[in-house]
Amino acid sequence: MVKPLMRPVELPNSARPRRVARAAFGTAAALALAASPLTAGSAAAADLPTVVLVHGAFADSSSWDGVAARLRADGYPVVTPDNPLRGPAYDAAAIQRTLDGIAGPIVLVGHSYGGTVISNVHDPDVESLIYISAFAPVQGEAALLELNPIQYPGSQLTLALRLKAVDDAQGIAGRNLDAYIDPARFPEVFAQDVDPAIAADMAARQHSLALSANLEASGAPSWASTPSWYLVSTADRVIPPASQWDMAKRMNAHVSSIDASHAGLVSHPADVAAMVEAAAGR
Repeated sequence: MVKPLMRPVELPNSARPRRVARAAFGTAAALALAASPLTAGSAAAADLPTVVLVHGAFADSSSWDGVAARLRADGYPVVTPDNPLRGPAYDAAAIQRTLDGIAGPIVLVGHSYGGTVISNVHDPDVESLIYISAFAPVQGEAALLELNPIQYPGSQLTLALRLKAVDDAQGIAGRNLDAYIDPARFPEVFAQDVDPAIAADMAARQHSLALSANLEASGAPSWASTPSWYLVSTADRVIPPASQWDMAKRMNAHVSSIDASHAGLVSHPADVAAMVEAAAGR
């Protein structure tokens, strides 16, 4: 269950009930409406924003499957782009190309390192930003600082990471050094509340992160000028909950929490979807 612990989510004026003036319709108009029972539902669906779900490091777009299914069932258009995981600037540009192909308002959601990416996306069509146990850096800050073990003890990520060389056009001489989570450690570090079989599949499908990505300084944050929401995972073993609370506070975000691992989007998809719909305000 989602627990609201800071300022409550307030629906924008566009989401509040409006008094609609009654108009007189002729018999022909009434019959036309009766013959088109889906008209109202289609109009309502057309008014919903497109939700773009950005995955983080050590995951892929399938981590959003449960959330996306619930949002689509409620009529929301949903897009789950691939996040290249090369660095904030490069990845934000990749997500921007996805947004460029979407007409109308957008709700942009990031999980984990995906939060760093959406913080570097500046698009006038983005109405709301939502962070799911995610990094939310200020300008000039590297995401790795939010895992400082002295200020924020408790992360088990560093000791579970392994390195590998990969082909990467963005790297030196077409190569780069990437990090990934040891599959044997993945369930206990990243997804301790996820079914073991699903967690094992997540470990096998994970996308590695360029080692330099969490060291790259972030640009001016979009959350500074865009309404933002943050969902804290209180049992997170990747980003310590204290770090999440501090990031949410400095963002002046609407904050809620769930008793979940870093993979709360997989173990608690209904709670995540509920926050997205609250932020969408429709």
